Amino acid sequence: MTQLDASPVSTGPREVLAHRRRERLSRTEPKGVREFTARERAEMLVDAGSFVEISPLRKANETGGSGVIIGWGMTSGHPVVVASHDAAIASGAIGRIFAEQVMRAQRLAIDKGYPIVYINDSGGANINDGIHALHGCGGIFHNNVMAQQKIPQISLILGPCAGAAAYSPALTDWTIMVKGQGQMFLTGPEIVKAATGEDAHPDDIGGSLLHTKESGVAHLEVDTESDAFAAARLLLSFLPPRVNGPVKKTAPIAPNIDAEFELPRLVPERTSVVFDMNKLLDGVLDAGPRFELSPTYGTSVLTLFGRLEGRPVGVVASQPNSRGGILDSKASVKIARFVEFCGRFGLPILTFVDVPGFLPGTVEEKRGVITHGAKVPKAYVEAPTPRLTVVVRKAYGGAYIAMGASSLGADFSWAWANSEIAVMGPGGAVALLHRRALKASDNPTELRDALAADYREQVARPYLAAEAGIVDDVILPEETRSRMADALLLLSHEADSHGSVAHGSVAHV
Repeated sequence: MTQLDASPVSTGPREVLAHRRRERLSRTEPKGVREFTARERAEMLVDAGSFVEISPLRKANETGGSGVIIGWGMTSGHPVVVASHDAAIASGAIGRIFAEQVMRAQRLAIDKGYPIVYINDSGGANINDGIHALHGCGGIFHNNVMAQQKIPQISLILGPCAGAAAYSPALTDWTIMVKGQGQMFLTGPEIVKAATGEDAHPDDIGGSLLHTKESGVAHLEVDTESDAFAAARLLLSFLPPRVNGPVKKTAPIAPNIDAEFELPRLVPERTSVVFDMNKLLDGVLDAGPRFELSPTYGTSVLTLFGRLEGRPVGVVASQPNSRGGILDSKASVKIARFVEFCGRFGLPILTFVDVPGFLPGTVEEKRGVITHGAKVPKAYVEAPTPRLTVVVRKAYGGAYIAMGASSLGADFSWAWANSEIAVMGPGGAVALLHRRALKASDNPTELRDALAADYREQVARPYLAAEAGIVDDVILPEETRSRMADALLLLSHEADSHGSVAHGSVAHV
């Protein structure tokens, strides 16, 4: 026992405070696979030297701290609130004091309008705290829900996130997991074994690969804790601090010059030939960082944040390189979540379409593709932000509608000159409409090709949609960036006092 412990009364208040701070800061946790302590994690997330801890002396009992580090700091000069689980205290179990601390951080973030980042490393509710632990967990969930309509919430899974602890990340906007280290599950391997007899490895029921590729519960897998902090900082750089908050604009950066030059030749004429939509985005969006969410889930579509003329934008884009860009249940869930988020936080939505339709078959129907698919148009209709859509090659059937069509409220929509818009593709339409003639023909292949060419000309060509006012114009690929940039100036009320805009696709006066 130290002299300070034995005779606290005889020591001045400065010495007592200094000792308690040294005691707290010197506490180490078992390293295991963890790379850093809870406080180190919080400090690494924010700008160097900016972290300010709140209630650092709060204790759950005489032997340990609250089990969580809360505070605030800056990311690239913008305030952010942080709650970092302390696995050195009861394995980060959520007890009454732990929950009170997290709720304190949540209320600060909600009331003052700042994003909050949760650094998760918890074994779940504290068994010893009983109903008080469960009540505290419920309070955290309540605040998660209240925060959804106010501020961005990001969860980093840097260790176990079990039982009640797993619900909070599921109630936040975006979840990032560290490979081989983070796990999320409602019941751990021991309970699974006792309840079902199944032998399950933690990664099999809650690992990062499972949740970023199969379940969609998490939205990005990274290799290290440092990568998780860097990813959270980059994600925050695109987001406003709160609903109706200021836009984080930067200086405009021209697109990659090579990608911009290749735009007119990028998309193959044959709709069955694939290409990488990322190369198209390289030629339209500002050069510089982009942030893709769910890159390994629902891979036939891309959802990412980028910039156009320095303004943060949300991008939804078909990815022909993956299953031809077809929509299925996973892709639908992915799009709907992303579009809803962009609408909630005032981010314009740019949609690039090359979609053959929804995936048919019994598997998808059993997965509820009707319900999941319907969530996509719902998200577009409800989004109050600027919505700009361009059909770059093909858009067939209900998938055309779902991908931000003008009928869902797109502010402006365009189609590239060689694109096709129809109820179904020429091949399927000809097979359905002319099946008797094809069956009777001596040369069905030649007849099929001729009928398909006629269908493209008479039904699917984009000029028909433009003539009907369903798309606003048929444009060249190299015009895409300027059309979208001008439209965003108009829709964001940033045209100058004379009503002119930068590029000229909206009339100057």
